[in-house]
Amino acid sequence: MTDHITITGLIATEPRHIVNSEGLAITSFRFASPIRKFSRAEGKWVDVETNWYTITAFRALAINTAASLTKGDRLIVSGQVRIRHWATGERSGTVVEVEAEAIGHDLAWGQSKFTRQRDHITVEADDPAPESEATESDDVSEAVAA
Repeated sequence: MTDHITITGLIATEPRHIVNSEGLAITSFRFASPIRKFSRAEGKWVDVETNWYTITAFRALAINTAASLTKGDRLIVSGQVRIRHWATGERSGTVVEVEAEAIGHDLAWGQSKFTRQRDHITVEADDPAPESEATESDDVSEAVAA
């Protein structure tokens, strides 16, 4: 069984992008998710503590993440969570890792401009679409007419 999580927070380290020996694109970064509570005594929101995650993205998501995000960006991240305990000598700890399935800017903190990436589509402007293939605009036209 796989556990899924959706978290909000900010990128704490510059995203690190690599392509491994098999050609797999991987981007990872540390992610801080502060827990905030309203303090009646102070009359404002205050950070109580921060949860830390290691976020890892693969393939197209990794490439787009590396091209789009920088340290300090506010994000919403959704993916599969793994909790790992480690020990070396006298030290031990816990690492929470998220294999991202979706990453996006948190628009509660600012604005973002999305650019759709069209992979593997190499249609020349002068080449009409084959008549046997329906286009997205044809589907929309038919739905509006119905």
